[in-house]
Amino acid sequence: MSQPIAEEQAQLQQVIEDTLSYAKSKGASQAEVAMSRQTGVCVSTRMQEVETLEFNRDGALGITVYFGHKKGNASTSDLRPEAVRSAVDAACNIARFTSEDPFSGPAEASQMPEEVPDLQLYHPGSLSPEHAIELAQRCEQAAFEADPRITNSDGATFASHQSVRVYGNSHGFIAGYPSTRHSLSAVVIATDGDDMQRDYSYSVSRQAERLWLPERVGKHAAERTLNRLNARKLGTRKVPVLFASDLASGLFAHLVNAIAGSSLYRNASFLKDKLGHQIMPEHVSIVERPHIPCALASAPFDSEGVETQDRMIVEQGTLSSYLLTAYSARKLGMENTGHAGGIYNWLVRHSGRDFEQLLAEMGTGLYVTELMGQGVNTVTGDYSRGASGFWVENGQLAYPVHEITIASNLNDMFNNIVRVGADLDRRGQIQTGSVLISEMQVAGH
Repeated sequence: MSQPIAEEQAQLQQVIEDTLSYAKSKGASQAEVAMSRQTGVCVSTRMQEVETLEFNRDGALGITVYFGHKKGNASTSDLRPEAVRSAVDAACNIARFTSEDPFSGPAEASQMPEEVPDLQLYHPGSLSPEHAIELAQRCEQAAFEADPRITNSDGATFASHQSVRVYGNSHGFIAGYPSTRHSLSAVVIATDGDDMQRDYSYSVSRQAERLWLPERVGKHAAERTLNRLNARKLGTRKVPVLFASDLASGLFAHLVNAIAGSSLYRNASFLKDKLGHQIMPEHVSIVERPHIPCALASAPFDSEGVETQDRMIVEQGTLSSYLLTAYSARKLGMENTGHAGGIYNWLVRHSGRDFEQLLAEMGTGLYVTELMGQGVNTVTGDYSRGASGFWVENGQLAYPVHEITIASNLNDMFNNIVRVGADLDRRGQIQTGSVLISEMQVAGH
């Protein structure tokens, strides 16, 4: 950790210590404070011209106080001492007028980490606007040079941000860590006669030097866009469906919502009471690894200070864990799993078969590369979304298709996973390959 960021983290920890002390002086029996500061640059170009250039340096503090089981929240982006005290006063006033909730309160002190490991999440890059503009322009240029049918651009964007986050509570736990995030993306438009299509590509990493080269991002965006030209429509049928790896993570994101404590105690999940039950085939396992160095979804503790741990989510098809916070764990009479604020590096076990082998196994069916709409109901599991992609015949991509709807139920989709491919997409919280579902309803428009 560099000296400036270490000093900044120490300053934030002191502010949190002072804030907790002030909350106690105002009569709060317990309190939690989270504070962050972020610095970054974001540049967007379109047709090689700079469209936006933004620098940001901002911070925010959130305070939660408890008077017994009465709770009050307040926040402020003004970090001067008088403004912070004013936020604490506001939280205290709110708490005095709220109803008692026996499940409220900070997480248990025993769940806080004794030591906070360095997960190597901080890798600052250049914040030079000239450097950012060059990367975005190279990205667009590569897309245009890929094919004369790339006729327009919705822009290329480079962003680099570094932040430091600190959390503390009245148990005496105060800790924080810095992190960075760099990204490069491009959206381009292809034209062939009267047909016009748009698609994108992107790269994201904690380390700027691990981003794809701008030429790779631009060329990939161009290839994806060109592949969509002259798409056809499909008639209604039931066929196998293969989800591209970057979409397959979204399938498992529906699992995240369904096993979150807030969905469970509200009886708003199709997976309620399924802990310990088979929800997927035995060949599917999902493990969570929060402490992978440099990974995008690594964290030493959650947003309530609870230590993150390696955890089996699905083991050989059996649901092994819910995702619980301090509140939802108490509400459900279960143990907190440290998931306040999200999930941490889900790794979906793959079959060892690459994309071409999955196509061959599917034979004839639909390969989905884009999904539209929000037609997913995690209460019932009903699934219906607009889609586009490719019709597959004899294990080969035959032609692009669009204006179709795919429908099923998440229960059936999870149970009908035939294979998870080895073509892993590592650009998000959930790392998975393409997912082949044995059958879904496909409807043309």
